[in-house]
Amino acid sequence: MNIKTIGLLGAGTMGQGIAWTLASADYQVILYDIKQDFCDKAVKAIGKSLGKLEEKGKAPAGTKDAVLNNIKTTGKFEDLAASDFVIEAVFENMEVKKDVYTRLDALLKPEVIIGTNTSSLSITEIAAITKRADRVIGMHFFNPANVMKLVEIIPALQTSEETVAVVTELTKKIGKTPVKVKEGPGFVVNRILTPGMNEACSILYENLATAEDIDTAMKLGANWPMGPLALCDLVGTDIALAVMNTLYEETGDPKYRPSTLLKQYVRAGWLGRKTGRGFFEY
Repeated sequence: MNIKTIGLLGAGTMGQGIAWTLASADYQVILYDIKQDFCDKAVKAIGKSLGKLEEKGKAPAGTKDAVLNNIKTTGKFEDLAASDFVIEAVFENMEVKKDVYTRLDALLKPEVIIGTNTSSLSITEIAAITKRADRVIGMHFFNPANVMKLVEIIPALQTSEETVAVVTELTKKIGKTPVKVKEGPGFVVNRILTPGMNEACSILYENLATAEDIDTAMKLGANWPMGPLALCDLVGTDIALAVMNTLYEETGDPKYRPSTLLKQYVRAGWLGRKTGRGFFEY
């Protein structure tokens, strides 16, 4: 499959990092969000970061312009029709995603593959609402997507082997390492990692240690590069809660029950770095 132009839905934290990654690999990116302003902010942030890297000598001169020239932004859904491949990184809500996939299915060329960046939702359920179920697949990046090397490749029950091969090859071409995972709640990384963040929330709720000491303990005692609460802030407390809810609902196992404190933080709007406050202030 000849992939030159990649449509990307969602200009949030993950979309920004994925756009940066794709454009750096010399793919033409159509970055879409429901508001043009969201796209403009994402591109501005990418440019600012690349500019700093150039100033510090960590990126060759001209990198910023080369990357930004590969990104076209739009607030018009129909502009995605020019895509040879699509990656969806919209809000982690099944009903939102189903609406998006219904619209994409009607808009895109029949042969176009759609990769979903969902962190925990059923790809089989998403694929089932389309007429291209064999060409829908999980393509789960990690935050920050322009830095983290892993991409989980998760076939739906309906996904063809040809689709898996195309997405695996694309993942390698953009400088990432693909790991194939059977569909299951939380896949691999979030199935292991998110309950750790959730348990840290419970420990904090029980006043067993401060947020700072919990993170220090895991960094120095378990060699984590980042403490679980700081990581939760980076991921977003709302995303962590959504993953925990999915794990709990899908398995029925009480070990995945979301922490009371995690739910309170989300209700308070303390979502982590993106809002300036989570378990720490930014």
